[in-house]
Amino acid sequence: MNDQEIDLMDELYFVQSYNEVKDALGWENESLQMHLLALNQKEYIKILVNHDEEYPHQIKDRNSVPWNDLYFLATKKGLLEHNGF
Repeated sequence: MNDQEIDLMDELYFVQSYNEVKDALGWENESLQMHLLALNQKEYIKILVNHDEEYPHQIKDRNSVPWNDLYFLATKKGLLEHNGF
């Protein structure tokens, strides 16, 4: 896990909206979206449409995703990797 992924995982111990994560990290949209997708592909985070429901679509193009409407949460696998277990 690289430094950016670690910083991002730090923010996702609890469900966070896209804008909350963006504000906390101060990253540009492109960088944040690329890291969110990379962590999701590794199954380290969940992408959610609300606090309880996962985003139902496979993301192939980051430009087609309604980022401002989504939420994110670290998975157990992601938390274990983040904490070095």
